[in-house]
Amino acid sequence: MNKILENSIEKKVVLEARDLKKHFEISKGIIKREKVNVKAVDGINFKVYDGETLGIVGESGCGKSTTGELLLGLLEPTAGEVIFNDVNLSKMSQEELRLARKDLQVIFQDPYSSLNPRMTVEEIISEPLIVHNIMKGKKLKTRVKELMNLVGLQEHQLKRFPHEFSGGQRQRIGIARALALDPKVIVCDEAVSALDVSIQAQILNLLKKLQDELDLTFVFIAHGLPTVRHISDRIAVMYLGKVVELADKNELFDNPLHPYTHGLLLSVPVPDPELRKDDPTTMKGEIPSPSNPPSGCHFHPRCKFATEKCKELVPEFREIIDNHYLACHHPLIKEDNEVFDTSND
Repeated sequence: MNKILENSIEKKVVLEARDLKKHFEISKGIIKREKVNVKAVDGINFKVYDGETLGIVGESGCGKSTTGELLLGLLEPTAGEVIFNDVNLSKMSQEELRLARKDLQVIFQDPYSSLNPRMTVEEIISEPLIVHNIMKGKKLKTRVKELMNLVGLQEHQLKRFPHEFSGGQRQRIGIARALALDPKVIVCDEAVSALDVSIQAQILNLLKKLQDELDLTFVFIAHGLPTVRHISDRIAVMYLGKVVELADKNELFDNPLHPYTHGLLLSVPVPDPELRKDDPTTMKGEIPSPSNPPSGCHFHPRCKFATEKCKELVPEFREIIDNHYLACHHPLIKEDNEVFDTSND
């Protein structure tokens, strides 16, 4: 882990979500149309420290990608704040936001649809530098060649179009484009989920190498727990628009305290499923609709440890042990494959 992360005194916060919310108004019903709010992100809090990788995981529809768009300033929050280098993104003018976006870049999920099929690789990587009027001419061509080499592509490929590359190569082009403006923070939105497993490993190793060489900070959004563990320093677990657990990656995997996190870990495939014993934290049922979330703790309909308190009161997101945050009325511990409810209620 980055030395900065090991010493809490030296930690520098580069990006922060403060009670961040994003609700979308949609029409519901066929005959009688009514307006309802989809609570895609519903009051989340976390900090991203300089030089680290914060992983964000959860089931599809939990609000991960919406969170990424809010962090980039691509969506206006319904409530709350995104603080980048001590400045609220939503309070910036258009020109200030334009300048800030040089330091906030993104790598998209689909390495094909995110690239303009009518532009060559050279034009795609050059575009950010041209739009921000940073360089042109020979300096621009030299910079593009440097970026190509940095991500493992060859100079002779500059005049090719995206369809002439494999999926992994196209994602390398997307990474080169994201690096063009020397950003401080890069949001990776499911950046490897569309790639073959062997190619995923190559891209993840490339990102870690670039992070060390260029002192980058990543927010890595994904639904694959092994992938997130490989690249992240800390991991935030989201469920139905809320962060329910946040901890160092090893702490989260070795000592998950939220029943939902237990359930996610149990969902990871194992070589011999028959060796896996029944576990009371195995999740049942489907994720509820974000347009009509359950009362109290959103997870209580699927939780075997739920009580009346869980149905009525929203759990506070708080620090349970050092740097381990949780939103749960009944934190769990796991010893010798047995799960215990540690609540005194």
